[in-house]
Amino acid sequence: MATIDVIQPDWEAPAAIKAFSTTRGGGASRGPWSSLNLAARVGDDPNAVVRNRALLTQQLGLPDVPQWLDQVHGIEVRCPQVPLARADACVENRPGRVCAVLTADCLPVLLCNRAGTRVAAAHAGWRGLAAGVLESTVAALGEPPAELLAWLGPAIGPRAFEVGAEVRQAFVAEDPASAHCFSACGGDHWLADLYGLARRRLDRLGISAISGGAWCTFGDAERFFSHRRDGLSGRMATLIWLQHETDESPQ
Repeated sequence: MATIDVIQPDWEAPAAIKAFSTTRGGGASRGPWSSLNLAARVGDDPNAVVRNRALLTQQLGLPDVPQWLDQVHGIEVRCPQVPLARADACVENRPGRVCAVLTADCLPVLLCNRAGTRVAAAHAGWRGLAAGVLESTVAALGEPPAELLAWLGPAIGPRAFEVGAEVRQAFVAEDPASAHCFSACGGDHWLADLYGLARRRLDRLGISAISGGAWCTFGDAERFFSHRRDGLSGRMATLIWLQHETDESPQ
């Protein structure tokens, strides 16, 4: 059986909180989806996706099937009171319920409170980030921002994310100081720092404990899927959950 390759967040989350980001390594998919593609709607063999999701559940000791979302680059949040299927973030306060987002260049953001009683995962591509997906997620958590921790998972890096002027304008019009997250790269194009933009948003919300954000999915083809680099590609998952007191998940 293949051993999946995962990244465990390096943050100061309470022991009751478990979180991981997968990479592309260790699954059953072939071709452009090789090998741990976890998305069901990107053209991969459905049977391979089923096997990959089973591997994920088994090897990470997931307490339940992840709450997979129909992501649309928006700001809707799935939570116990509003169990949406179409959303770009998930919030939980129930042990054993796994929040998950799928990405292949977009930024996955994990959040938890210091008390270890609430968790969230958000899919923050530039559209969702500009529209306020992190603000919506923090509001749904219902916790004082100073009590929250954030972790930024694997995403396209600031030297690879070339965008048009309309993307820069979407951020600068709302927050002029976000201009420092863009570098001119010729013509009317810019290199955007997705990590920097997310950090700025979180900081403005009052969240200062922010970690992660050191990868580039575009630049590391061996380890990460990248839609911008490859066009046709798989998706990685970033997951977080509250552990039952009797659970024993991988450390």
